[in-house]
Amino acid sequence: MVEVVMDVLTTQTLSNVQTVLEIAGTVAFALSGVMEAARKKLDAVGVCAVASVAAFGGGTLRDVLLDRRPLFWIEQSWYLWTVLALCVAAMFLMRAKHFKPTEKSMQWPDALGLGLFAASGTQIALGMQMPALISVLMGVITATFGGVLRDIVCNEIPTAFHDHHPYAVCAFAGSWVVVVLHYLGFDPNAVVAIGAATVTLLRLAALQFEWRLPTWKIED
Repeated sequence: MVEVVMDVLTTQTLSNVQTVLEIAGTVAFALSGVMEAARKKLDAVGVCAVASVAAFGGGTLRDVLLDRRPLFWIEQSWYLWTVLALCVAAMFLMRAKHFKPTEKSMQWPDALGLGLFAASGTQIALGMQMPALISVLMGVITATFGGVLRDIVCNEIPTAFHDHHPYAVCAFAGSWVVVVLHYLGFDPNAVVAIGAATVTLLRLAALQFEWRLPTWKIED
C-alpha cells in the first residue's frame, strides 16, 4: 500500500514539474516571437500571431504530421491564455532597452523548453508506434520548428539554420536518448526527464563553451 502511494506521489510530482517546465518553455518561445514582432514593428494582431507561431508551431506541425487530434493547444487551452497574457503584458511593459537583458535571461528557459519539447515530441511519436527515426524527427520538429516558422513569417532566414550554434543538433541527440531508453523499457516519465535533461545540458554547454557547427564553404 505504501509503495503504491509513493508511486502515485512520485508520478504526480513529475507531472507537476513537467507542467512548470512546459510553461517556462512556452513563455520563452512565445517571448522570442514577441521580440521579433516588435523589431518588425507589427501591430497587436501581428505580435499575438507571431508569438503563437513561435510557441505552438512545432507541436502543431508534429500533430498534423502524426494525424493527432485535437491539436495540443486546443486540448489544453491554458497554452493560449498564457501566450495571450504574455503578449498583452509585453506590449504594455517592454521597451527596446529591455530586449538585450531579456534575451540573455531567456537562455535557461529556452534550453529547458527545447529539451522538454524534444523529449515529449519523441515520446508521443513512440507511443503512436512510429519508427525510431520518425520519432526522433518528430522530437526535433516539436522543439525547433516554432522558431523556424516564426522567422519565416517575419521574412527572415531561420536562426536555427544559420547561427551555427548547435540547437536542432542538441534536440536530435537528446531525442535518440529517449528512443534508446524507451526500447530498454524505462518508465515513460523517467525517459522524458532524462531526454529533456540531455538536450538542455547540451544546449547550455554549447552556449557556455561557444560550440559552433561548421559552415559549408564553397570555393570559387
